[in-house]
Amino acid sequence: MTSIAVIGSGKIGAGLARAWAATGHAVTFGTRSQAKPELVELAERIGAERAAIDDAVRDSDVVVFAIPGVEMAAALSRLGSTLEGKSVIDAANNVRGERMNSATAVSEAAPGALYYRAFSSYGWEQIERPVVDGIPADQFFCGPDGPPRATIEQLITDIGFRPVWVGGPEDVDVVDGLLRLWFTMVMKHGHSRRLAFRMLEEPA
Repeated sequence: MTSIAVIGSGKIGAGLARAWAATGHAVTFGTRSQAKPELVELAERIGAERAAIDDAVRDSDVVVFAIPGVEMAAALSRLGSTLEGKSVIDAANNVRGERMNSATAVSEAAPGALYYRAFSSYGWEQIERPVVDGIPADQFFCGPDGPPRATIEQLITDIGFRPVWVGGPEDVDVVDGLLRLWFTMVMKHGHSRRLAFRMLEEPA
């Protein structure tokens, strides 16, 4: 069991929290409005806790940001050293910013945090239903190798995806390229939002 702080209770944050709570993880929504009726109902329904953001982060092993990308810099600045030593999953997309990810902002706010980029390449529909046409979609991600990576891969598996490690944090732009491809195929060419990716490989 992993203790997870989920910052953000929109469709992606709620979908991730629901799946992780159902697979036995300890999930806490970090929020500034713990009494918000829809959040109270969601947390009770899926078996998650609610706490102030600082407290949720402090008491968790993994912190997931599923908030609008434009809010990331401010959120990271407020949390600062509270994130030190935590595995931080950046699922937020700043689609109108210079960069879609918040890798630099995380490293500046908490140099000792372990940065992972995951759950950022699809719409919420794949979080809710990661099996597409009978096949689990791949979740391409990046972040440090070692034992924490195994934890992130397990969390990806527990959502229902097949984890595919792209490399360390320096490969974050490669992962973001998949989101640009997804947007191009769905928004520009009219493919279904249920479009997903799968890596095919013959044994060497």
